[in-house]
Amino acid sequence: MSEGGGRIETIVVAEAEHGERLDRVLAAHLSELSRSRLKVLILAGEVAIEGRTIRDPSRRVNAEDRIAVAVPPPEPAAPEPENIPLTIVYEDEDIIVIDKPKGLVVHPAAGHKTGTLVNALIAHCGDSLSGIGGMKRPGIVHRLDKDTTGLMVVAKNDRAHRVLAAQFADHGRAGPLERGYLAFVWGAPDRPRGTIDKPIGRRPHARDKMSVTPNGREAVTHWEVRERYSGLAGEPVASLLACTLDTGRTHQIRVHLAAIDHPIMGDSIYGPGFKTKAALLHKAAQAAVTALGRQALHAYLLGLDHPRTGAHLLFRSDLPADLASLHKALGGGTINVARR
Repeated sequence: MSEGGGRIETIVVAEAEHGERLDRVLAAHLSELSRSRLKVLILAGEVAIEGRTIRDPSRRVNAEDRIAVAVPPPEPAAPEPENIPLTIVYEDEDIIVIDKPKGLVVHPAAGHKTGTLVNALIAHCGDSLSGIGGMKRPGIVHRLDKDTTGLMVVAKNDRAHRVLAAQFADHGRAGPLERGYLAFVWGAPDRPRGTIDKPIGRRPHARDKMSVTPNGREAVTHWEVRERYSGLAGEPVASLLACTLDTGRTHQIRVHLAAIDHPIMGDSIYGPGFKTKAALLHKAAQAAVTALGRQALHAYLLGLDHPRTGAHLLFRSDLPADLASLHKALGGGTINVARR
């Protein structure tokens, strides 16, 4: 007999209930559970009388019997459809590719029960989403952080989910998957490109944050300088990096770039110590950084093989308005998103 995350309820049989069936007595005391649910609990060995497990719903009880029931926790509510606008880049019977805006959480979680991408997808796709991801993550193959913008693909059926999951598991090392990110970072790397190969794990005393740690999981990020931006003194203060991944760890790009002292601009979790660098920028750029309110990271490139036809699909996304304003204020040139 196990609580399974729920509670143990103890019932003392009243004189008037003497000789009644076990399932009926339980139904009278535990009105939140249906008779059929109680029967399942009895058959599963989750009910005991005077310490002895009873698996017979028709068992007659005696006055003063003490019945212990392992009451399971409430079933989590399924996400409800919500009319949240989506920017759809591509859609067919198997997949849907969206350009995620900032501030949109991908799936329901603690603190974000509603208003997520999943709620929007359920409203848009109805029951056609893949169920492999579970009730809270239907169709979700990969994620972007709440305030990271850009391209995401969602599976609309189980076959598509399995094929796409295999491509994402390979991370493009030998397979067809392509993912590209643009990151505005503090500072200017001293070389045109590089690779960060540092394991990432959760911080022991802050489980919602990640860090480079010897006991973490393998994480590899490749970066290339696209532009460098000078400040008031004419020295490079910030840069635009294009990043690709060999792995897919939580917060990977943000953690890795902070680990080489080039945290992403606007990142309050992994780059708060660099806020003072904003004073080195021109006023327009300072205002653009202040207005961001999020990490300046955008998933601009997504390539994959279609799960049904096998055709290679390649999608690109221009900078959203807030990052385009930052880019202009920094004095950047034309960004060619067609570049890998």
